[in-house]
Amino acid sequence: MIAQTQMQTSGEPALLKLRGVSRRYGDVTAVQPLDLDIFPRDFVAILGPSGCGKTTLLRIIGGFVAPTTGTIEIDGRDVTGIGPEKRPTNTVFQGYGLFPHMSVRQNIGYGLRLQKRPRSEIDDRVAEALRLSRLSELADRSVTALSGGQQQRVALARALILRPKVLLLDEPLAALDLKLRHAMQDELRRLHQEFGGTFVFVTHDQGEALSLANRIAVMNAGRIEQEGGAETIYAAPATRFVATFIGDANLLDGERRDGEVRLAAGPAFADAGPAGAVSVVVRPKSVSILGEGEHAEVELAGTVAEVVYLGDHIKCTVGAAGGQSVVVHLDAATASRPAVGDKVRLGWQLSKQRIVSA
Repeated sequence: MIAQTQMQTSGEPALLKLRGVSRRYGDVTAVQPLDLDIFPRDFVAILGPSGCGKTTLLRIIGGFVAPTTGTIEIDGRDVTGIGPEKRPTNTVFQGYGLFPHMSVRQNIGYGLRLQKRPRSEIDDRVAEALRLSRLSELADRSVTALSGGQQQRVALARALILRPKVLLLDEPLAALDLKLRHAMQDELRRLHQEFGGTFVFVTHDQGEALSLANRIAVMNAGRIEQEGGAETIYAAPATRFVATFIGDANLLDGERRDGEVRLAAGPAFADAGPAGAVSVVVRPKSVSILGEGEHAEVELAGTVAEVVYLGDHIKCTVGAAGGQSVVVHLDAATASRPAVGDKVRLGWQLSKQRIVSA
C-alpha cells in the first residue's frame, strides 16, 4: 500500500512530488512505496530511528540513489532519471565536504565558479551569502581554522548560494555538541527565513525536528507512519510508534468493547470505535497528582515508585494496577514532591489523551 503524504502550507501547488517511490537492495526494502508532496517554503523534517529509510529517501530526492519504482518531480519537471548535478537541489552532508585548501570565500563561491558565472556576479552573491551567514569577518580565513559551527555555516552558505529549489540536509547538526547544536538550530531557522526556499532535512533527533520543522514526516521500517505539523504530531500521534518516538508518552493497555474503553490500570470511559485491544496515549505533563477533593475525567490509583529531579521538572513514576506504570511531570518550582511509597490518585482530561491501535 502506498502511503499518501500531504505537506501543504499554502494553496500553492506542490514543489516536490514523489509518486510510488520505493527502494530495494536485493531482498531488503529500504523504502516502501510512498507518495510525498512538499510545498514551497516548507521546512520539512524526515524523522526516524537509524535504519528506517530516511537517509535513503533523502538521497533519492537528491538523485544520489535511483528509486526502484516511482517518479520524482520538482517544480513540474520529472527528474527521476537525472543525476544530482542537474537537479534543482543541493545537499549538505554530515561531514560538510569543505575544501581545506580554500578560504571561506573560495568555498562559498566554488559552485558559482563551476557554473562559470561572471566574476562580478560571483563577488556580489558571495558577499551577500557571507553577510546572511554572518561570516563576513571570516571571509579570507582558512576553513580549517574555523569552529564546527562556523564550518557548518560555510557549508550551508555554499549550498544556498546556488539558490536550489530544494535544499537537502542529511543530519546536518549530528557532529556538533549539545550547546552548539542548539545554537545552530537557531541559525538554520534564521537562514531559512533569510534565504527563503524549501528545506528538507533528515534527523533522528525528535527535539531537533520539533524545534525546526513546520512539517514532520515520521518514518519507521521504510514507511511514513504519520506526517503533519509539529503540534499535531506531538498532541495527536496516529500510532504507538509515533507516540513513543515523539516526546515522552505513557501508553496504557486497554480494550474497547460495546462503546467503552477499559484500561488494564482500572478506569473506563465511553469511546466509539471497533472492538479490540487499544492503547491510550497521554503525555506525562498532562497527568496530575490529584489532591483531596480534586477530580478528573480519567482517574486511577497507584503507588509512587520513583521520583527524579530533572531541573525544570520532577519525573514521578507511579505503579498502577495491571502492571502499568504512569509517568508524571511535575513543575519543580511549584509542585510538592511526593515520596517513594506514597499512595496517590492520578488524573487527566479526555481531551488530553489519544487512542491508538495496540
